[in-house]
Amino acid sequence: MGTLSLRLPESIHRHIREIAKQEGVSINQLISSAISEKISALLTEEYIKTRVQRADINKVKQILATVPDRNPLPEDLR
Repeated sequence: MGTLSLRLPESIHRHIREIAKQEGVSINQLISSAISEKISALLTEEYIKTRVQRADINKVKQILATVPDRNPLPEDLR
């Protein structure tokens, strides 16, 4: 496992301490989890961009044309 020395503004450090305490985890665990979530989001965004570039818009339109056109259910409007 690697080690990283990180300088943070005191306000961010304070928030990290508070959140870690609320979550019942160490500061290291919280930061590691937050960074993992960010990396996952960035990789997912890149994956989706790559898939979109390969998409066949005509095929998408054909698929969407098979979906019934109706009003949303009441619970979907909330």
